[in-house]
Amino acid sequence: MNAHTIPELMLSLGQQAKVASAVMAKASAAQKSAALRELARLLREETGALVATNQEDLQRAKAQGLEGPLLDRLKLTPTVLQTCAVGCEQLAIMPDIIGSITGMTQQPSGIRVGQMRVPIGVFGMIFESRPNVTIEAASLAIKSGNACILRGGSEALTSNTALAQRVQQALHNAGLPREAVQLVPTTDREAVGQLIAMPDFVDVIIPRGGKGLIERISREAKVPVIKHLDGNCHTYIDDPCDLDMAVRVTDNAKTQKYSPCNATESLLVARAVAAAFLPRIGAVFAGKGVEMRCCPESKALLQSIEGAVLKDAVEQDWFEEYLAPVISIKVVDGVDEAIAHINHYSSHHTDAILTLNHVNGQRFVREVDSASVMINASTRFADGFEYGLGAEIGISTDKFHARGPVGIEGLTSLKFVVLGEGEVRG
Repeated sequence: MNAHTIPELMLSLGQQAKVASAVMAKASAAQKSAALRELARLLREETGALVATNQEDLQRAKAQGLEGPLLDRLKLTPTVLQTCAVGCEQLAIMPDIIGSITGMTQQPSGIRVGQMRVPIGVFGMIFESRPNVTIEAASLAIKSGNACILRGGSEALTSNTALAQRVQQALHNAGLPREAVQLVPTTDREAVGQLIAMPDFVDVIIPRGGKGLIERISREAKVPVIKHLDGNCHTYIDDPCDLDMAVRVTDNAKTQKYSPCNATESLLVARAVAAAFLPRIGAVFAGKGVEMRCCPESKALLQSIEGAVLKDAVEQDWFEEYLAPVISIKVVDGVDEAIAHINHYSSHHTDAILTLNHVNGQRFVREVDSASVMINASTRFADGFEYGLGAEIGISTDKFHARGPVGIEGLTSLKFVVLGEGEVRG
């Protein structure tokens, strides 16, 4: 595709999405559920063809030197497609919140005022690697009555195209416009620049990928962006705490999976429990090959652990999202210093306190300025599915509109509804 045709292409996608969004906004709950069930059926029925198509992307990626976790993220397996199908079916049976009115109250003037849940309109989704995000984004768009324009990574174009075709077929079979979900059919970076600068047609942009991608989009976008740049999540071990629980939860928060943005990257420990707790968790980390970057006090307590990989923490470690078997460790005076440290160094994603002190727990959830705050639970729970949202399109660390895992409600807005009986303002 020639570069000079890309503005025309994106304009066309935007116009079609805008028209489709008006149809989706008034679609019945039954129609939207039918489209989701039909999509689940197509994913199951055509698993073989979709896996075969995905092989083309995998072979091309291998030839270009992609390997390890990056290659795994690109892979569509029957299990992945089955999970996508189940997700569509779960969304289909969830209540439809579009059009619901809440908070209707009578005012002294006689009017009644409430708020109605409505779709945002058109969202643009820019993502890397994982082709299953095509289905996640499309299914959430359908359920929330929105239209969307999807732009996946160049390495997954063949897979994304095949998946988007099934989405459009499902929409058509349910009597809804195919253009409600459109995939940008080019890998040219200019298409992204156009998509994030079309406020007449796109209401919000949701980037999902590496920090570099999200920083670029946040800097250049002319429409609102729902984003999180990184996940520097903290677990704080308070005094007093249940040491057995603290070891179990901290281990899960760090090592259950290293690559997600909700894995704990920094461990804070109250001084009064440090001598009892740190050798125990240090032994767990040493056994799993987790490198520990320590303040002087924590390093002294971990020094004697056999096989422990210890390094001196530098200032940057307190800010770092490792996405790897590495964790920073700091001993703090107590809950005051822990809260201050987190609010200074955290990326405002997810932070947890492990404590037996109710007052400290309540202070932590009230004062820590993050999208998710937890008491006595693993940071790995910061996830739309685990929160009961059905699915998530991403996680937001912004403070306006959507914050935390963004599900159906995060893709909607509220408008005021006023009911009167001829009242006039005096």
